[in-house]
Amino acid sequence: MSNKNASGIGFFQKYLTLWVALCMAVGVLIGRFIPSIPEFFGRFEYANVSIPTAVLIWIMIYPMMMKVDFQSIKNVGKNPKGLFVTWITNWIIKPFTMYLIASFFLFVVFKNFITPELATEYLAGAVLLGAAPCTAMVFVWSTLTKGNPAYTVVQVATNDLIILAAFIPIVKFLLGVSNISVPWDTLALSVVLFVVIPLTGGILTRLNVIKKKGLEYFENEFLPKFDDATTTGLLLMLVLLFSFQGDTIINNPLHIFLIAIPLTIQTLLIFFIAYFACKWLKLPYNIAAPAGMIGASNFFELSVAVAIALFGMDSPAALATTVGVLTEVPTMLFLVYIANKTTHWFPEK
Repeated sequence: MSNKNASGIGFFQKYLTLWVALCMAVGVLIGRFIPSIPEFFGRFEYANVSIPTAVLIWIMIYPMMMKVDFQSIKNVGKNPKGLFVTWITNWIIKPFTMYLIASFFLFVVFKNFITPELATEYLAGAVLLGAAPCTAMVFVWSTLTKGNPAYTVVQVATNDLIILAAFIPIVKFLLGVSNISVPWDTLALSVVLFVVIPLTGGILTRLNVIKKKGLEYFENEFLPKFDDATTTGLLLMLVLLFSFQGDTIINNPLHIFLIAIPLTIQTLLIFFIAYFACKWLKLPYNIAAPAGMIGASNFFELSVAVAIALFGMDSPAALATTVGVLTEVPTMLFLVYIANKTTHWFPEK
């Protein structure tokens, strides 16, 4: 883990919501007044995958994947209860509560504000967020709550592996229930492009650099070089995305706020499910905090990428996943505050 993460949340990460809002404004203005820019980038695609978006997402995800130490998986047996809480929360509870909460708000509570057609696509974006637990920012949330770093690494490593097997069938099932047809090959291609390739590249880079220069050099000198790459890639991608979303946002500005409500409620619910499960199991705080954080936060980079591949840059589904980026940081910082105020709930170990 880099020094920046060791000391806490970085400047760009802390104000990520502000940067996302600024990127939204810049992107919408570009789409409105310089439409030739999104038209130009829209030409570059292969098998429904936007090439510029793929490049930016690789820039975002590759540095994250280098942080994951898969050798840590041999330590799975050291904290089995905590890992079971994480796995059950992330893969058996979270995708389905996201579907139910988003459906209830989009189709029932907000039915006078959102058409059924738009609600269906927004739901698709929410499903993609719910099916992809966080694998990167959780390092930051764990650090801010003084979580057990070794346990956090094992959580992230096992989640990355589970994503490879579980993400596609869960998304396919929940979108099928929503009467949204998505091709298996596009889903599979998205996972290969945005998980398998950067994950493999990250593993090989990590092993190669550590073999040549050692772990201390890798963590303290090599990784920090990429600290701002993830955020830069994300912000550039958001400008591009919102340049395609200009008309949708201008015509439905209230929808950004409406989509954010079920996403925020879902985040809070999942955190407390995992957090209270750890309390019930009498696990120590430094296990409970990261267990709650990794369940509550989302791998929004993957969700945005898959939404674009399945539905297009200008789709309401892609917009919904982007709202997930907008809401994530302030909500998670609130949960960090809650966790740090409740350390006394847990036994000392």
